[in-house]
Amino acid sequence: MTAADPFALLELATDLARRAGELALSMHAGLGQHDTKSTPTDVVTAADHASEALLVEGIRAARPGDGILGEEGASDDGTTGVRWVIDPIDGTVNYLYGIPDWAVSIGVEVDGVAQAGAVFKAAADEMFTAVRGGGAFLNGTALHCSSVTELSLTLVGTGFGYDAERRAAQSLVLPELLPVVRDIRRIGAGALDLCSVAAGRLDAYYEQGLSPWDLSAGGLIATEAGARVGGLREAEPGHAMVLAAAPGVFDALHDLLARLDADADPMS
Repeated sequence: MTAADPFALLELATDLARRAGELALSMHAGLGQHDTKSTPTDVVTAADHASEALLVEGIRAARPGDGILGEEGASDDGTTGVRWVIDPIDGTVNYLYGIPDWAVSIGVEVDGVAQAGAVFKAAADEMFTAVRGGGAFLNGTALHCSSVTELSLTLVGTGFGYDAERRAAQSLVLPELLPVVRDIRRIGAGALDLCSVAAGRLDAYYEQGLSPWDLSAGGLIATEAGARVGGLREAEPGHAMVLAAAPGVFDALHDLLARLDADADPMS
């Protein structure tokens, strides 16, 4: 396997995502088994740690020189220019409550650019995949984002931060947005939201405060399905804002979110 072979990278990512997802399914223990991280609402389970350990072990065994960035603390700069950006359970609160909307997310970057991605929704046996320039797929079937062109017919996904002050600021956008779109959904897993845009299950998705492991794989999958993915005011997608939308409504939604200062961060 070489860094120039994104399909081989995807094959490894897909295998590891499935194995980690199946491990997490087997470990589900309910509400009593968790700790907290940044706030009391920011939870982490034993399955998060076990899943990340499986992923890290698998990556290091197959590609010992690669870098790794993981939500639960794995960090290795590597020497090859390839970095694995991993979320062992995206949507941990959903996982904790037995809600099936959680996933294992693995993005593979070469020189800082995502080249392959796999997001495995284990509870539904759904594997979302993409290679840059090669399209996006769900269990081997090609994905195409929505063709919606009117904001009033747009189903929008979003999410909220863990800090109360940030949540309060984010909530101020909703009264302005809700009257002008079809409706709003809050799924609770950023990588799955991006995959939902890719699959046409959402027409658009925006969120402030995402981390690289939320965006790396899902952002590539949405892009390869034909969606536009960016930030606000010509910024790159990232912590300040991620907006993924069908091309026909991206500009209108972007302009509305920019006018509402949806990327303003009260924590900064």
